[in-house]
Amino acid sequence: MKIQVLGSGCPSCHKLFEITKLAVKELNINEKVEYIDDIQKAIELGVMSFPVLAVDGNSVITGRVPSIEEIKKIIINHEKETGEPGVSSSGCSCGGKC
Repeated sequence: MKIQVLGSGCPSCHKLFEITKLAVKELNINEKVEYIDDIQKAIELGVMSFPVLAVDGNSVITGRVPSIEEIKKIIINHEKETGEPGVSSSGCSCGGKC
């Protein structure tokens, strides 16, 4: 899973980045959250307002800073939809073995 925050460098963009990193840590997944300040990348995603949360190259939140719980739900739902390892439905990276 590829998790990215696209931003212009404003406080809201950095806040989304920090909250997203915390959500990933709390979910115990081994994914690095990438911060991108390249406007061209935002254009490629078809977004024109910041901040942007993207998962696997798809914009999932644009123009606002959601709660950490909303970010966790997005990550968990993405894993369920794609079957991609990393987060079990319980939120644990062991795949439900613990």
